[in-house]
Amino acid sequence: MFDYHMHSIISFDGHNTGLEMALAARDAGMKEICFTDHMDYTPEMDMVFDPEKYSAEYDHLEVPGLLIRKGMEYGLALNNQQQFKKDLQRRNYDFILGSVHLVDGVDVYWEPYWHGKTQEEATRIQLEQTLKCVQRHTDYDVLAHLTFISKARGNPTNKLIRYDDYRELFDEILKELVRHDKGLELNTSGIDRCGGPLPTLDFFHRFKELGGKIVTVGSDAHTADRAGQYTYEMVKELKEIFGYVCTFENRQPIFHK
Repeated sequence: MFDYHMHSIISFDGHNTGLEMALAARDAGMKEICFTDHMDYTPEMDMVFDPEKYSAEYDHLEVPGLLIRKGMEYGLALNNQQQFKKDLQRRNYDFILGSVHLVDGVDVYWEPYWHGKTQEEATRIQLEQTLKCVQRHTDYDVLAHLTFISKARGNPTNKLIRYDDYRELFDEILKELVRHDKGLELNTSGIDRCGGPLPTLDFFHRFKELGGKIVTVGSDAHTADRAGQYTYEMVKELKEIFGYVCTFENRQPIFHK
């Protein structure tokens, strides 16, 4: 099984070493993982990793029975395409997740973003930002946790967002992914926080209808106890829809039937 979204202490919010995360993933039954540490630029604080520390943590990391890939989770913004290109040139990666955590420099996860907004307004603004970002960016491989805002700490309900809730907007986002041959991630971190994966399986049925091909599964683990969490079950669900699930090597998808 595969976990293609994991964070170690190389991320600003990670809690365990790469070795601890890898061992936990193997013990959870994973055969292949990818570390996807954060690279997010904000007005107040750059939540980025040190490439030298990244290399020291992972380049010689080996765990018997576990294939370890190297990636990152890049924060897509409306004006950081050139910075993205510079960061990609610092080293070779197997896999790049693109994510949208910020709206106008404000992290949607925390309470300040939600002040003065209804839940519907806060959600729609973040999704509109996501659409603009996937229209402008082409350097990532897979869009991470499309309905991430469901699990935001500031979200008053943590209610799962379904495809039908914002059908037209979601269709535009998914069509952009298809147009640029990008993938869609099934992120398991919402299962015990919101009651389902992020996004839910209805998105993947629609993604396939629109011509989407690349799909990955990730736990979004920031602690060793969550490594590989729920990924086995979700890989099985994606295989029911697509007949396969993807991993990556040197930025190229591998389709596991």
